[in-house]
Amino acid sequence: MIWSFVKIAVFLAIVGLLALIGARLADSTDGFRLIFAGTEYTFGPLQAVIAAIIVFLVIWLIIRVAGLLVAFLRFVNGDNTAIGRYFDQNRERKGYEALAEGMLAVASGEGKLALSKAARAERYLNRPELTNLLSAQAAEVAGDRTKAAEVYRRLLSDDRTRFVGVQGLMRQKLEEGDTATALKLAEKAYALKPSNVDVQDALLKLQAEKGNWKGAREVLSAKRWQGLLPKDVHRRRDAVMALQEAKGVFEEGATIEAREAAIAANKASPDLIPAAVMAAHAYIDEGKPKHASRVILKAWEAQPHPDLAAVYAAILPEETPEARLKRFGKLLALRPDHEETRLLDAELNIAAEDFPAARRALGDLVTTHPTARVLTIMAAIERGEGAADAVVRGWLTRALTAPRGPQWCCDKCQNIQSDWTPICENCGGFDTLSWREPVQSQMPLPNGAEMLPVIIGRPDATQPPDAAPEPAKDYAPEQVAEKN
Repeated sequence: MIWSFVKIAVFLAIVGLLALIGARLADSTDGFRLIFAGTEYTFGPLQAVIAAIIVFLVIWLIIRVAGLLVAFLRFVNGDNTAIGRYFDQNRERKGYEALAEGMLAVASGEGKLALSKAARAERYLNRPELTNLLSAQAAEVAGDRTKAAEVYRRLLSDDRTRFVGVQGLMRQKLEEGDTATALKLAEKAYALKPSNVDVQDALLKLQAEKGNWKGAREVLSAKRWQGLLPKDVHRRRDAVMALQEAKGVFEEGATIEAREAAIAANKASPDLIPAAVMAAHAYIDEGKPKHASRVILKAWEAQPHPDLAAVYAAILPEETPEARLKRFGKLLALRPDHEETRLLDAELNIAAEDFPAARRALGDLVTTHPTARVLTIMAAIERGEGAADAVVRGWLTRALTAPRGPQWCCDKCQNIQSDWTPICENCGGFDTLSWREPVQSQMPLPNGAEMLPVIIGRPDATQPPDAAPEPAKDYAPEQVAEKN
């Protein structure tokens, strides 16, 4: 209400002001003279103002008409005509239709149809970043790898499509088995888009296969910081790579760096058995048996393993069987009910010639889990207690066809390996080997079963085959077989 009153008052004030100015100009005696083409024109003040307004309007109208004429001429003679726009829109419609049909053909596996649609889309559209990509995918579906590679190379010339071109060429080289070129392309693709998961995985796999553990650890750290890997998985895999990096340094002769890397790998993942073994050996070489013992005890508590027992024995290689049995008591007490602990206890007692204790340590494993190692230990116990040769041969015969027990098995392809490696030798899986019994464990041991290396020494080779058996303090299974 008040605002409306204010607007009316302002309007009335402006009208009154203009009327006052007009009245003053009409009463004024001064004039305005204009001489044009020899003729003099005289205007009063009010007439002069009106004439100025009329001139301004005429000039403005001339400018607008001139602009309209120019626009009309550009419309008639230029590219942006109604007819031109019609044909452009028609071509664009046909091009996108061909592009959509080509994408559907690629999805349905019709390579030749997709190639023809891609060529049609390329003819109608001036969008190489779209049509080249469709052409490459269509060529791959059609099996024309040469055409696909040619199109991928064309994609390299455009900043918007360079990554797609590099990735496509990398994928082709991987399929061809050219891992050296694929690694270089993967590095370029990673530099263009470090957060791409497919490129990260491909680069990580290729670096691991080539033994570039330092670069692989950098990619693994990038995946961790981007939230693509859980913390525990990253710690485990980084420890695996650190272990392999340490082995590489060790092979080059830089033992100090190797020891430090092995120890770091063991600290990052104490349950990684190869890292624990290598770290323990590093401490032994440095003359630090207590540190080596602490590493082995911690790893044994996580997962008992024969390699851990072997390196624990290597701390004092010259000790007597009785002293070794006593020293191993701390290790055996960590996981007393574990099968590996019971087998190790039995073997240590056999080395100490305490065969009844070895039998007690073995317990009911002969019936509940009769592996080749269990049956071989049982044969050694029978031999040590003076059993008949037929009894010993019976145990050894069973051992030859019994399951081998826990081994390094790939969780991905179930491949069995004698030694741990970071990459499965069969399927190429990274960190897929675990110490367990294989799914099909009915694999007889070649040349019989073998004892743990903690039982050192050999029997007297000069003893005749038919001689009465001595209380075996360090018989190996194959020697037991030879004596029979």
